[in-house]
Amino acid sequence: MKHIRNFCIIAHIDHGKSTLADRLLEFTHTIAITENQMLDDMDLERERGITIKSHAIQMEYIHEGEKYLLNLIDTPGHVDFSYEVSRSIAACEGALLIIDASQGIQAQTISNLYMAIENDLEIIPVLNKIDLDSAMPEEVEDQVIELLGCKHEEIIRASGKTGEGIPEILEAIINRVPTPKGDPNAPLQALIFDSVFNSFRGIIAYFKILNGTIHTNDFVKFFATKKEYNADEIGVLKMVMSPRDELSCGDVGYIISGIKTSKEVKVGDTITHVKRPCIKAIEGFQEVKPMVFAGVYPIDPEEFEDLRSSLEKLQLNDASLTFQPESSLALGFGFRCGFLGLLHMEIVQERLDREFDMDVITTVPNVQYLVTNKKGDILDVHNPSGLPDFTLIEKIEEPYIRASVITTTDYLGNIMTLCLGKRGELVKQEYISGNRVEILFDMPLGEIVIDFYDRLKSISKGYASFDYHTNGFRESKLAKLDILLNGEPVDALSCLTHVSNAETLGRRMCEKLKELIPRQQFDIAIQAAIGAKIVARETVKAVRKDVTAKCYGGDITRKRKLLEKQKKGKKRMKQIGNVEVPQKAFLAVLKLD
Repeated sequence: MKHIRNFCIIAHIDHGKSTLADRLLEFTHTIAITENQMLDDMDLERERGITIKSHAIQMEYIHEGEKYLLNLIDTPGHVDFSYEVSRSIAACEGALLIIDASQGIQAQTISNLYMAIENDLEIIPVLNKIDLDSAMPEEVEDQVIELLGCKHEEIIRASGKTGEGIPEILEAIINRVPTPKGDPNAPLQALIFDSVFNSFRGIIAYFKILNGTIHTNDFVKFFATKKEYNADEIGVLKMVMSPRDELSCGDVGYIISGIKTSKEVKVGDTITHVKRPCIKAIEGFQEVKPMVFAGVYPIDPEEFEDLRSSLEKLQLNDASLTFQPESSLALGFGFRCGFLGLLHMEIVQERLDREFDMDVITTVPNVQYLVTNKKGDILDVHNPSGLPDFTLIEKIEEPYIRASVITTTDYLGNIMTLCLGKRGELVKQEYISGNRVEILFDMPLGEIVIDFYDRLKSISKGYASFDYHTNGFRESKLAKLDILLNGEPVDALSCLTHVSNAETLGRRMCEKLKELIPRQQFDIAIQAAIGAKIVARETVKAVRKDVTAKCYGGDITRKRKLLEKQKKGKKRMKQIGNVEVPQKAFLAVLKLD
């Protein structure tokens, strides 16, 4: 055990975590690096240049004549994948905190650091990208010292591109990261921190052993689900999985036991022996709290069951996704899914398409509301169509967040205007160093789920970093905005919004839908309504055909007779004709600005 070190790499998005991980793997001769970001093995990760999943890998390193086993977990940096980071931190004793020498400390740096400190991890600060011309190592080191209270000599200067500083990082990991604690002879206690689905071998669970020892073919059980299995294969995670006969406390590895159904494996569960079980499960593992809810429906209603199994398999690999069945008048049967943010929602949609070949329609995203009715009962509402009648409602509470924005003073005015326009309340503003400032706002989550992040990036030219956490519920004056097509409400387009925004939002939605809904042989009325009051209307004009062109000459009554006949037909068509809302319309509503 004294030769094992478990550590993760945490940082803000784009500070060079995955590139630095490549250099560590190369330096320890774990693998030959053939391309950048070797651990990001998903097509989506390569295309977008972001890490979506945490990736665990074991390295062997000889230091002063002794062999050390280093278990590295590379984590994502985007705020939407912070749950991946919290799970990785739970499986480690130390963390490399990477800071970009040209950008300095940003919002995710601080929030990931606090998460690591809460879990008592040893923090090793690393200044990355010091080979860049725009690097400011002295300034950024002062920021780090102010944040961490460490000494100058404890900060390692490195470059993921040139490989500078890599030996110092490995030495710091061996000397500063504590060895795993635990008793190899105690009953087995292993924490599951991730799982993947393999169509040939079933579900593969990744775990870290806190106490005890596990052997191949041991009879084990999962604490939360009470299911029992044979450990057909155990091993450690190299670039490919390497089987081992025995894993002891402090080791990070995987277990294959032919599990077929996804419900039987829960991330955060504890594995123990059936004959000599541990008394209680491992504590301190956070439950995921979805922030944004949206309906996901198959384009072909017959694919409902396929969509269910695809979501279950995806949930294994992405524990922060939650879903439950629901139905909609406009779209049929589907699922109400909970996501951690808009990027997470987009990634899930892409993965459903690529990995499971599922074509889906996603509705307008919204958040969870607490509705108190006149009797005093409190209802949880994730979907505007689930709201009781407004006459029966006493009050509606919406979720608030504490948002932290770190930026330079040049963009401060624009960012303030954006946050106040989203009903934000300024909590405090403090200068971190030089011209860098941190602003804290209390804001309704419903205002930021649609386009806040994109607009923040564009007005600050990409320099502002953003992070948030939930901050309770507050009572609010909300109105339900319905969209009607020919008098029929389209429940997938209805949304809850603040009274002050409702009319302008209704007007803009109607204008957008007028552009997107194809013309029919009859007029289509698009209306926005708050309760019984219509606040906006647009009309998609009918495609016209001159039916009287062939009636030249003769009596006017011939033309009139023909037009009357047409009029009856149009009336009947309008009664039985239905209007298809294209998928583009659902997406366009999100990007109204």
